[in-house]
Amino acid sequence: QVQLVESGGGLVQAGGSLRLSCVASGSIYGLNVLGWYRQVSGNQRELVASVTHDSSTKYADSVKGRFTVSRDNAKNTIHLQMNDLKPEDTSVYYCRLDVGRYPYVYWGEGTQVTVSS
Repeated sequence: QVQLVESGGGLVQAGGSLRLSCVASGSIYGLNVLGWYRQVSGNQRELVASVTHDSSTKYADSVKGRFTVSRDNAKNTIHLQMNDLKPEDTSVYYCRLDVGRYPYVYWGEGTQVTVSS
């Protein structure tokens, strides 16, 4: 069983920066993707950024050029460096792990990011 624990959320002024981290407990083998999602409405979550086991990255258009995702496979950790934050980035950010070709999905509990104008 894998558990994901996020950290690094908080309150920041527009234009500021935050760095989110997520540590996956347990062993992760083979095909996998670590990613960050955020709540958009109701129970909907949108992809913010993700990175595969072999370091391919994907970003939402709204964060390209401002956010950078990275992972440390030795530590089963993913980071999200968020720069030039905007009020519309305010949300709960969730760490997600997809494992396998027909992926099994794990979610973290979420961390709140609030950007004031």
